[in-house]
Amino acid sequence: MQYRTLGNSGAVVSNYALGTMTFGAEAAEDASHTILDSYVAAGGNFIDTADVYSAGTSEKIIGRWLAKRPEARDSVVIATKGRFPMGDAPNDVGTSRRHLTRALDDSLRRLGVEQIDLYQMHAWDPITPLEETLRFLHDSVSRGKIAYYGFSNFTGWQLTKAVHLARAHGWNTPVTLQPQYSLLVREIESEIVPASLDAGIGLLPWSPLGGGWLSGKYKRDVPPAGATRLGENPTRGMEAWQERNDNPRTWDVIGAVDEIAKAHDASPAQVALAWLAGRPAVTSVILGARTTDQLADNLAAAQLGLSDAETRRLTEVSRPAVGVYPYGPLALEQRSRKIAGGR
Repeated sequence: MQYRTLGNSGAVVSNYALGTMTFGAEAAEDASHTILDSYVAAGGNFIDTADVYSAGTSEKIIGRWLAKRPEARDSVVIATKGRFPMGDAPNDVGTSRRHLTRALDDSLRRLGVEQIDLYQMHAWDPITPLEETLRFLHDSVSRGKIAYYGFSNFTGWQLTKAVHLARAHGWNTPVTLQPQYSLLVREIESEIVPASLDAGIGLLPWSPLGGGWLSGKYKRDVPPAGATRLGENPTRGMEAWQERNDNPRTWDVIGAVDEIAKAHDASPAQVALAWLAGRPAVTSVILGARTTDQLADNLAAAQLGLSDAETRRLTEVSRPAVGVYPYGPLALEQRSRKIAGGR
């Protein structure tokens, strides 16, 4: 396992984080605790959850694990999120001071900790003034309830606005952004990655295996079945599966991943994860695992070294189509100038 600073903070985290959305849903408590033990034994120290994961059950499972292993609290970095509904009342959602005050206290109680290391806004709130949210986060750092804060699912302009508002007011600034990112989903490279690099924000990619597509579990024109999320519950997104199945780029990427995996005697998932962990601005890749076997396979990506040629091949074959203005000719011209200038 490698270790990196958490964005522009001084905290250090492993470059593969453990995502716990399955805890309490697809993984029972005993299995979840075994997964946590295996992750920490492998050198991982970064655990990501959210209040809405299994309606708070994920946080409770982690909290009970920490209670049984008090030594772990000093070694692991705990991240959680607030923003989405945790009740039916009008103020049970959003990033207002009122909702976040309760959401943060509830997360602290469920996790059984006095401070959350990284508290993330789970998504943009179009209703609450951003100043209100940022001041709440600054105050929570000052009171010791959180050490750092970050965002999830923000666009480039939303992230940049938040960073500059916080700086203008002299408030604590965000350190991370958690976006969807993988060999199959690279659209964030147009705006979000440059904005993150500009602000010193660390990226924490979720769904790094493209919903399982990069793990080798799906075959062309064969609807998923059996022990897969879509196979067990086709209502989860068969339309999206069909759209991705019908896209030739999907199979070009999977073909390249499979060939490189065979050359290394590795799994396709390990190749996809190793490529992502090496992308600009990426601090830690969030792994989701329902079993210890899945986790062990994914964590083996930490020992996989891709050659420069293999990295270039994956980058080229997965490159998304150049969008319309201003991401077409102007972007290419800027890239040419950067190369010509030697920077």
